[in-house]
Amino acid sequence: METPAAREKNPKYDMILEAAVKVFAENGFRQSTISQIAREAGVADGTIYLYFKNKDDILVQFFEYKARQVFERFRQEVDRAGDSAEKLRNLVRVHLREFQREPEMAVVYQVETHQSRRLVEGQIRAMAKMYQDIIAEIIEEGQREGVIRKDLYVGLVKRFILGAVEAVIGTWLYTGRSYDLVSMADPLVDLLIRGIGAGGPAARAGL
Repeated sequence: METPAAREKNPKYDMILEAAVKVFAENGFRQSTISQIAREAGVADGTIYLYFKNKDDILVQFFEYKARQVFERFRQEVDRAGDSAEKLRNLVRVHLREFQREPEMAVVYQVETHQSRRLVEGQIRAMAKMYQDIIAEIIEEGQREGVIRKDLYVGLVKRFILGAVEAVIGTWLYTGRSYDLVSMADPLVDLLIRGIGAGGPAARAGL
Protein backbone atom coordinates (compact mmCIF):
# COMPACT_ATOMS: atom_id res chain seq x y z
CA MET A 1 0.00 0.00 0.00
CA GLU A 2 1.26 3.46 -0.88
CA THR A 3 2.21 6.03 1.75
CA PRO A 4 -0.55 8.56 2.59
CA ALA A 5 1.27 11.36 0.75
CA ALA A 6 1.76 9.26 -2.39
CA ARG A 7 -1.84 8.09 -2.28
CA GLU A 8 -3.28 11.58 -2.15
CA LYS A 9 -1.31 12.60 -5.25
CA ASN A 10 -2.56 9.61 -7.24
CA PRO A 11 -5.60 10.36 -9.47
CA LYS A 12 -6.89 6.83 -8.95
CA TYR A 13 -7.05 7.42 -5.20
CA ASP A 14 -9.26 10.46 -5.79
CA MET A 15 -11.41 8.51 -8.25
CA ILE A 16 -11.99 5.66 -5.81
CA LEU A 17 -12.70 8.02 -2.94
CA GLU A 18 -15.22 9.98 -5.03
CA ALA A 19 -16.89 6.72 -6.08
CA ALA A 20 -17.05 5.55 -2.47
CA VAL A 21 -18.67 8.78 -1.34
CA LYS A 22 -21.34 8.36 -4.02
CA VAL A 23 -21.98 4.74 -3.07
CA PHE A 24 -22.09 5.54 0.67
CA ALA A 25 -24.54 8.39 0.02
CA GLU A 26 -26.84 6.21 -2.07
CA ASN A 27 -26.76 3.00 -0.02
CA GLY A 28 -25.53 3.96 3.41
CA PHE A 29 -22.09 3.04 4.69
CA ARG A 30 -23.08 -0.24 6.33
CA GLN A 31 -24.95 -1.53 3.28
CA SER A 32 -22.22 -0.57 0.79
CA THR A 33 -19.65 -3.06 -0.48
CA ILE A 34 -16.17 -2.90 -1.94
CA SER A 35 -17.56 -4.39 -5.17
CA GLN A 36 -20.07 -1.56 -5.51
CA ILE A 37 -17.34 1.01 -4.99
CA ALA A 38 -15.06 -0.69 -7.51
CA ARG A 39 -17.85 -0.83 -10.06
CA GLU A 40 -18.66 2.86 -9.57
CA ALA A 41 -14.98 3.75 -9.91
CA GLY A 42 -14.52 1.52 -12.96
CA VAL A 43 -11.72 -0.54 -11.41
CA ALA A 44 -11.24 -4.13 -10.26
CA ASP A 45 -12.07 -4.98 -6.65
CA GLY A 46 -8.41 -5.72 -5.98
CA THR A 47 -7.41 -2.22 -7.04
CA ILE A 48 -9.28 -0.79 -4.05
CA TYR A 49 -6.89 -2.61 -1.72
CA LEU A 50 -3.87 -0.91 -3.27
CA TYR A 51 -5.10 2.33 -1.67
CA PHE A 52 -7.36 1.31 1.22
CA LYS A 53 -7.22 -1.47 3.80
CA ASN A 54 -10.97 -2.08 3.77
CA LYS A 55 -14.32 -0.29 3.66
CA ASP A 56 -13.78 1.20 7.12
CA ASP A 57 -10.49 2.67 5.96
CA ILE A 58 -12.24 4.34 3.02
CA LEU A 59 -14.57 6.16 5.40
CA VAL A 60 -11.66 7.17 7.62
CA GLN A 61 -9.80 8.47 4.57
CA PHE A 62 -12.87 10.44 3.54
CA PHE A 63 -12.81 12.32 6.82
CA GLU A 64 -9.03 12.64 6.88
CA TYR A 65 -8.59 13.77 3.28
CA LYS A 66 -11.73 14.79 1.43
CA ALA A 67 -13.57 16.54 4.23
CA ARG A 68 -10.34 18.09 5.49
CA GLN A 69 -9.77 19.69 2.09
CA VAL A 70 -13.18 21.34 2.31
CA PHE A 71 -12.60 22.58 5.84
CA GLU A 72 -9.30 24.12 4.75
CA ARG A 73 -11.25 26.16 2.18
CA PHE A 74 -13.28 27.56 5.05
CA ARG A 75 -10.13 29.06 6.51
CA GLN A 76 -9.13 30.56 3.16
CA GLU A 77 -12.49 32.28 2.75
CA VAL A 78 -12.45 33.64 6.29
CA ASP A 79 -8.96 35.05 5.83
CA ARG A 80 -10.17 37.04 2.81
CA ALA A 81 -12.68 39.00 4.88
CA GLY A 82 -12.03 42.33 6.54
CA ASP A 83 -14.11 42.33 9.74
CA SER A 84 -15.77 39.80 12.02
CA ALA A 85 -19.25 40.02 10.50
CA GLU A 86 -17.86 39.49 7.00
CA LYS A 87 -15.72 36.61 8.24
CA LEU A 88 -18.73 34.87 9.76
CA ARG A 89 -20.72 35.46 6.58
CA ASN A 90 -17.89 34.04 4.45
CA LEU A 91 -17.56 31.01 6.71
CA VAL A 92 -21.24 30.13 6.58
CA ARG A 93 -21.52 30.86 2.86
CA VAL A 94 -18.55 28.68 1.87
CA HIS A 95 -19.78 25.88 4.15
CA LEU A 96 -23.17 25.84 2.44
CA ARG A 97 -21.65 26.30 -1.02
CA GLU A 98 -19.23 23.39 -0.71
CA PHE A 99 -21.88 21.01 0.57
CA GLN A 100 -24.33 22.12 -2.12
CA ARG A 101 -21.65 21.59 -4.76
CA GLU A 102 -21.03 18.03 -3.54
CA PRO A 103 -24.32 16.79 -2.07
CA GLU A 104 -23.08 13.19 -1.78
CA MET A 105 -20.30 14.44 0.46
CA ALA A 106 -22.87 16.35 2.49
CA VAL A 107 -24.95 13.19 2.96
CA VAL A 108 -21.98 11.10 4.06
CA TYR A 109 -20.69 13.80 6.39
CA GLN A 110 -24.08 14.52 7.97
CA VAL A 111 -25.09 10.86 8.38
CA GLU A 112 -21.83 9.14 9.22
CA THR A 113 -20.76 11.68 11.83
CA HIS A 114 -23.62 10.19 13.85
CA GLN A 115 -23.98 6.59 12.67
CA SER A 116 -20.27 5.73 12.44
CA ARG A 117 -18.95 8.19 14.99
CA ARG A 118 -16.89 5.62 16.90
CA LEU A 119 -15.07 4.63 13.71
CA VAL A 120 -14.12 8.19 12.75
CA GLU A 121 -14.32 9.90 16.13
CA GLY A 122 -10.75 11.21 16.02
CA GLN A 123 -11.22 12.72 12.56
CA ILE A 124 -14.56 14.29 13.49
CA ARG A 125 -13.09 15.77 16.65
CA ALA A 126 -10.17 17.26 14.72
CA MET A 127 -12.43 18.86 12.10
CA ALA A 128 -14.87 20.16 14.70
CA LYS A 129 -11.96 21.75 16.57
CA MET A 130 -10.69 23.35 13.35
CA TYR A 131 -14.13 24.81 12.65
CA GLN A 132 -14.76 25.95 16.19
CA ASP A 133 -11.32 27.54 16.43
CA ILE A 134 -12.21 29.69 13.43
CA ILE A 135 -15.52 30.64 15.04
CA ALA A 136 -13.75 31.50 18.30
CA GLU A 137 -11.38 33.82 16.43
CA ILE A 138 -14.34 35.53 14.75
CA ILE A 139 -16.18 35.96 18.04
CA GLU A 140 -13.14 37.39 19.80
CA GLU A 141 -12.50 39.78 16.92
CA GLY A 142 -16.15 40.85 16.98
CA GLN A 143 -15.92 41.49 20.71
CA ARG A 144 -12.89 43.70 20.16
CA GLU A 145 -14.76 45.54 17.40
CA GLY A 146 -17.74 46.02 19.70
CA VAL A 147 -20.23 44.23 17.42
CA ILE A 148 -20.49 41.04 19.48
CA ARG A 149 -21.43 40.96 23.16
CA LYS A 150 -18.53 40.45 25.56
CA ASP A 151 -20.57 38.51 28.12
CA LEU A 152 -21.07 35.50 25.86
CA TYR A 153 -19.89 32.00 26.77
CA VAL A 154 -17.74 31.40 23.69
CA GLY A 155 -17.89 27.60 23.96
CA LEU A 156 -21.69 27.71 23.79
CA VAL A 157 -21.67 30.13 20.84
CA LYS A 158 -19.26 27.91 18.88
CA ARG A 159 -21.52 24.89 19.27
CA PHE A 160 -24.59 26.99 18.51
CA ILE A 161 -23.20 28.27 15.20
CA LEU A 162 -21.91 24.87 14.06
CA GLY A 163 -25.19 23.24 15.04
CA ALA A 164 -27.23 25.88 13.21
CA VAL A 165 -25.27 25.44 9.97
CA GLU A 166 -25.51 21.66 10.15
CA ALA A 167 -29.26 21.91 10.81
CA VAL A 168 -29.72 24.07 7.71
CA ILE A 169 -27.78 21.54 5.60
CA GLY A 170 -29.71 18.64 7.12
CA THR A 171 -33.05 20.27 6.32
CA TRP A 172 -31.93 20.92 2.75
CA LEU A 173 -30.99 17.27 2.32
CA TYR A 174 -34.17 16.01 3.97
CA THR A 175 -36.39 18.15 1.71
CA GLY A 176 -34.76 16.80 -1.45
CA ARG A 177 -32.36 19.67 -2.17
CA SER A 178 -35.24 21.55 -3.78
CA TYR A 179 -33.86 25.06 -3.23
CA ASP A 180 -30.61 26.98 -3.33
CA LEU A 181 -28.79 26.10 -0.12
CA VAL A 182 -26.40 29.07 -0.40
CA SER A 183 -29.38 31.44 -0.33
CA MET A 184 -29.77 30.50 3.34
CA ALA A 185 -26.36 31.96 4.23
CA ASP A 186 -27.29 35.62 4.65
CA PRO A 187 -30.54 35.02 6.59
CA LEU A 188 -28.72 32.59 8.88
CA VAL A 189 -25.83 34.96 9.56
CA ASP A 190 -28.24 37.85 10.15
CA LEU A 191 -30.06 35.69 12.69
CA LEU A 192 -26.80 34.67 14.36
CA ILE A 193 -25.60 38.27 14.64
CA ARG A 194 -28.86 40.04 15.44
CA GLY A 195 -30.58 37.35 17.47
CA ILE A 196 -34.35 37.07 17.70
CA GLY A 197 -34.98 39.59 20.49
CA ALA A 198 -36.56 42.94 19.60
CA GLY A 199 -35.04 44.92 22.44
CA GLY A 200 -31.62 43.42 23.12
CA PRO A 201 -28.23 45.13 22.89
CA ALA A 202 -27.84 44.25 19.22
CA ALA A 203 -31.14 45.87 18.32
CA ARG A 204 -30.31 49.03 20.28
CA ALA A 205 -26.97 49.24 18.50
CA GLY A 206 -28.71 49.01 15.12
CA LEU A 207 -26.81 45.89 14.07
